[in-house]
Amino acid sequence: MSSMATWAREVARQHLESALPRRWAHTQGVARQARRLAPILGDRADLLEAAAWLHDVGYAPDLAVTGFHPLDGARYLRDVHKADDHLCRLVAHHSCALVEARERGLADDLVGEFGGEPPELTEALIYCDMTTSPDGVELPVEERLSEILSRYGDGHLVARSITTSSPVLIGAVHRVQEALMKRG
Repeated sequence: MSSMATWAREVARQHLESALPRRWAHTQGVARQARRLAPILGDRADLLEAAAWLHDVGYAPDLAVTGFHPLDGARYLRDVHKADDHLCRLVAHHSCALVEARERGLADDLVGEFGGEPPELTEALIYCDMTTSPDGVELPVEERLSEILSRYGDGHLVARSITTSSPVLIGAVHRVQEALMKRG
């Protein structure tokens, strides 16, 4: 692990390991998936792994302000750690967060603070997140989406957001898988 990913792992561990052990297991699995993408990412691999470690840090009880983890996590990284802007935007926009931000009435905040367009590496981070179970086990994107829908239940804003985002999420995962297969 290089410096940004090493730092990110420690920040995530401090906030998730004891407070949210299942979320920590998921985070570790997402970071494993990120490391698998290193051959197709080159010098961007460290940034992706750092984002993988930190994508869910906003779930930590000590960091939750709005209750919307992408925004809470990105704000924490920006305001407390003065983290890299690209890293903060990856956390803010991970896995179609803007769709859920609209459901929560927080889209203006997200866009105003972290831009309206998902940054470079967003699809790679979607791949890592959407192919990792809550327990950190690799699984197909379709199973991950089904798990999220069953966990939240019909009508929940997260379920609505995931349903809306599913074509984008599935497409991103498949494009990354194709890039990995081409690379061999």
